[in-house]
Amino acid sequence: MDAISVIRAKRDGHPLSDEQIDWVIDAYTRGAVADEQMSALAMAILLNGMTRAEIARWTAAMIASGERMDFSSLARPTADKHSTGGVGDKITLPLAPLVAACGAAVPQLSGRGLGHTGGTLDKLESIPGWRASLSNAEMLGILDSAGAVVCAAGDGLAPADKKLYALRDVTGTVEAIPLIASSIMSKKIAEGTGSLVLDVKVGSGAFMKTVEDARELASTMVGLGTDHGVRTVALLTDMSTPLGRTAGNALEVRESVEVLAGGGPADVVELTLALAREMLAAAGLPDADPAKALADGSAMDVWRRMIAAQGGDPDADLPVAREQHVVTAPTSGVLTSLDAYAVGVAAWRLGAGRARKEDPVQAGAGVELHAKPGERVEAGAPLMTLHTDTPEKFDYALAALDDAFALGDTAVDVPASVVLERIA
Repeated sequence: MDAISVIRAKRDGHPLSDEQIDWVIDAYTRGAVADEQMSALAMAILLNGMTRAEIARWTAAMIASGERMDFSSLARPTADKHSTGGVGDKITLPLAPLVAACGAAVPQLSGRGLGHTGGTLDKLESIPGWRASLSNAEMLGILDSAGAVVCAAGDGLAPADKKLYALRDVTGTVEAIPLIASSIMSKKIAEGTGSLVLDVKVGSGAFMKTVEDARELASTMVGLGTDHGVRTVALLTDMSTPLGRTAGNALEVRESVEVLAGGGPADVVELTLALAREMLAAAGLPDADPAKALADGSAMDVWRRMIAAQGGDPDADLPVAREQHVVTAPTSGVLTSLDAYAVGVAAWRLGAGRARKEDPVQAGAGVELHAKPGERVEAGAPLMTLHTDTPEKFDYALAALDDAFALGDTAVDVPASVVLERIA
């Protein structure tokens, strides 16, 4: 086989055969298929889609490209969570220690920023000393001692996905449902967790803009997980407005610690608890009370152990950007809308994300929100603060925020819950 024939087949709308899928994933992993060829295939998949059978085979080929982990030696049941990515989505940070405090083991393999969405590993790396790369033995040891670990997937775990994940970020193919589903589920199935809860974002700040697309993605992933013997459930959650009041790396860590300390924004707390309950139920611990673990400090205790076990200092000061710019309200009124995508792009342009897969990120960069929809602000009051080490980026970030918010004279209906739907 050759890459060009596989690309042409998908370009022309034909389903790929099992043999074509197995070959192209293996060849790309070995370096026999070049990045530019896989980029062309990824774009063809984005434009023409894949059948359920193609997605299942693509996922299986990604799993087969590397090793599979085994957590059967742990005394606790395992539960994991994955988010499809949003703006201000720092939920993994308080969630993993919270679920561990309730009796489950949480082997959380996380990724880096994709496009306008933040990456959990980028956020945690703003903590002095913390490291994302662990050996399998280190991961098992931390799970045994702390109950939770958040780290990068090892080189041996679905290596095909590791290469393709970074490539999608810089080729405009992040939104392809078959590639999202196979990327997430190949890692999670190979990881060996007993149960999985998916947080599928929907709205302007998500890769899935409509409930219909989010439902399709969620159903595809739930089916893939179930077929591989992993208890899987998905929640569709709102991402039309940024989650919480920060979008950035160190900014979001700081807000997550506030949640673990019993405070934090209401929407972050609500979603953290909702996902915790789903994870605990899937792990066979339906009677555990995550709200109690959040209130009594036991989740914070696990956080501190987890961070320290990965070389981080939970008491260290977090990085702060050298420059700030305050965006003020042009008039008095009620904030009627705040576009998550625009805020995410602004944070990315300030340095919180990357334009190329090899780019570094700024730990202190991002956007801090002083008002959310439904809240009243006065003319001249701060709406948001932009943070960056490179002030020449302010104008570029401000351009993304030109139409990001609206002010009105009357109150607006704020959604009662960030959780829109449950799929199992």
